[in-house]
Amino acid sequence: MLPGVPARLDLAALTADELQALLGEGAAQGRLPDVSRARLEGRPLPGPVLHTALTFEAQAERVWGASPEQARSLLALDAGLQAAGAELLGVYYVPQLPEIRHQRAYLFGPEVAAALRWSETPDSPRAARPLVQAVTWLRDRASGVACVFSTTAAEAPAPALSEEVDVRVLPAASPAELLAAHRAAVLRHGRGGKVAGLEGWVRAWQEFRALNVSAWTRRGLLLDVPEG
Repeated sequence: MLPGVPARLDLAALTADELQALLGEGAAQGRLPDVSRARLEGRPLPGPVLHTALTFEAQAERVWGASPEQARSLLALDAGLQAAGAELLGVYYVPQLPEIRHQRAYLFGPEVAAALRWSETPDSPRAARPLVQAVTWLRDRASGVACVFSTTAAEAPAPALSEEVDVRVLPAASPAELLAAHRAAVLRHGRGGKVAGLEGWVRAWQEFRALNVSAWTRRGLLLDVPEG
């Protein structure tokens, strides 16, 4: 798989938990006959497009949110992040991400790249609540862990992330609680690498994507997208 080239997920190669997290319980149940047939026949079953590289498009500041309720939630989460000491870097749109494409960028201390993510599409069938994420790359990877990733999403990411990622799923955590738990997890592994401003923040998330794409490629989860 060439860097930056879109791919399709092979649904036949995913686990049952990954299918459910990716498609939703109802849609996953509906695809099970096709998945089972593809596995029995030893062939792939092309699924959603997965972009192997991310770009971050700066957005002008405004009142964000697809609804008044979501706008209030975003303001509260932003206030919680900044009260915890996170430094706001701006708002960005990431077209390659599924559904939840808007995010506020933050630095938390010298080593944490954090993001507040949400969807501006109110009619999306699987529009999720806003969530907070954080990633820190480790200076020493002797333990086999390259980075720590924490999220307030309701469930772990799908497909499963690289075995080199220490994943922390904390759906009930406040922004301050997530950042504190994330930093504690980093300290258990050693020291985090410095994130230098917006450029470092972008690089942290792009390299995080690249690490996981490598793992998905090794697992045989990615299929080439036919040209044309």
